[in-house]
Amino acid sequence: MSQLPDRVWTDEDWDRIRRGYRARDMDEKWNVFVEGDVLLMHRSWTGRGVYEASFAPVPGGGRKIASAVVEADGERYRSMGDEYDCLMMELVISAIVLGEPAAELRAGLVELTARASGESDLPSGVVEHSALGLRSGP
Repeated sequence: MSQLPDRVWTDEDWDRIRRGYRARDMDEKWNVFVEGDVLLMHRSWTGRGVYEASFAPVPGGGRKIASAVVEADGERYRSMGDEYDCLMMELVISAIVLGEPAAELRAGLVELTARASGESDLPSGVVEHSALGLRSGP
């Protein structure tokens, strides 16, 4: 991926991220797990990997994504571009794994999806649910 999130996750965040996340029902779209320093994000229905993010420690504490890859096979995953993938990867970590409200990231997802679709009035709840398996709100 040419764009990576700027966020530095705290050591406490990294401990929670390392525990991963497993979809609890068919409405949830992501399974997330860590192998070493690599966070893998797979679609829950298919088990297919979409994102892999390599985390590295930063001076002063915490971790940052040092590199990441996204599935390039258009039959397995249809990317909407680097900006979208960067945002989606951070949103999965923040909203799904860490359970944060991530309002700014959610709004960015809706904006990018609307821009890509040519629709200006997409309901945010529908966008979030279809992409993330999240219902509206925190």
